[in-house]
Amino acid sequence: MGDAAPASTATSTDPAKAAWANHAVLVVDDEAGMRSFLERALVNRGCTVAVAGSAEEGATHLAVRHFDLIVLDISLPGKSGLAWLHELRDSGFAGEVILITAFADMETAIDALRAGASDFILKPFRLDQLLNALQRCFERARLATENYVLRRQVADLAGGVDGLVGRSAAIQNLGTLIRRIAPLPSTVLILGESGVGKEVAARALHQMSLRAERPFVPVNCAAISAELIESELFGHTKGAFTGARENHKGLFFYANGGTLFLDEIGELPLMLQTKLLRALEERCIRPVGASRELPVDVRVIAATNRDLRSEVAEGRFRQDLFYRLDVMSLEIPALRQRPEDVPVLAAHFNSLLALRLGLPPLAITPAVAARLSAYAWPGNVRELRNLVERSLILGSFPAEDAAGGPLGGESLPLSLAEVEKRHILAVLERCEGKRLNAAQLLGVSRKTLDRKCAEWGENAG
Repeated sequence: MGDAAPASTATSTDPAKAAWANHAVLVVDDEAGMRSFLERALVNRGCTVAVAGSAEEGATHLAVRHFDLIVLDISLPGKSGLAWLHELRDSGFAGEVILITAFADMETAIDALRAGASDFILKPFRLDQLLNALQRCFERARLATENYVLRRQVADLAGGVDGLVGRSAAIQNLGTLIRRIAPLPSTVLILGESGVGKEVAARALHQMSLRAERPFVPVNCAAISAELIESELFGHTKGAFTGARENHKGLFFYANGGTLFLDEIGELPLMLQTKLLRALEERCIRPVGASRELPVDVRVIAATNRDLRSEVAEGRFRQDLFYRLDVMSLEIPALRQRPEDVPVLAAHFNSLLALRLGLPPLAITPAVAARLSAYAWPGNVRELRNLVERSLILGSFPAEDAAGGPLGGESLPLSLAEVEKRHILAVLERCEGKRLNAAQLLGVSRKTLDRKCAEWGENAG
């Protein structure tokens, strides 16, 4: 693999080079002379190039970066180029692939096209013949991307505003309920595990309410220290405490006329629960250090992954606040409980993130969709979104996740608690025991992670 280092992109004011400058090409050929020849030719045209002498070496490149096009020799040591092309397409690689070979007949050419080859070139070939083939591939990819962007724009104009994605009965019923209660002023409590999309539901409630033109202000109650959260929510006056050098308007103020979304409400300290209850009942807030209350017009939507009834029974959450929040409750089921939504969500994230990243969307084959649907998704929708984003960056869905994840065979019949524990411990191991980093990756608070580890008897990190 000594000659497998990618070359840097050439810089030039030449228009011909400029048209190729943003393209990354992987050349896979067992002849060192051919690899060197093609690498020089493509770098001179402005491409970023990596080379490999086998399908296995090519796969190592694809595992760490995205390529727009692969120039692939059919005759390779070990796995043939044609066999690897079949695997690439099955894994969802949507980039262009040009097959080259010195030995071919009509049957081979037909097999190549059926496998998903973009073009088929016989050796020996002229350089301009290959460059023209690459130009056609780049142009086809450009047109496909432009059409995709236009389709997304049309879909955005024609689609709903609730942001909910899924075809399961649970999600359809949730959408119906959100549309029914969104125009009302009632407080709403959203329940569900971490990563299921509670903020998406909260934003949907706001967007379909009479407050849609006013601010939607989300706050993660677990991400703010107990010493600062009162000031963050209600504001403070100058000199109210050490370091308060000027007046500060809290999040209730910024959400005035709109919606305040209190995520992880179960993490709110008891002292703040009392003040929040008063704000909900009196529609007034008192900034820290202030001598009078200020009226506010805010709809509060709260969310939690805890069982608040149990929290009330154990004295960690005020019963009166629970009943004040639980005017209307929405429960979002875990992703493993609605596997039919997994391919739909994967396609949604594939389109959305490809547009955001400026990359072509991946092909989600039936085999990939089946493997995605079979996985338990302990991190729920957030974990699926992260997998799709990582796959877009690398150019294909992995055949098997490095941690035994979503594409790595059949799921074991584990309990939910065991799946959660294994997933959290795996993330902790990947973060070398640094809990703050692990909590950020998991999308939970450090306090939540500490509590989980304490339950399992894990040492503090």
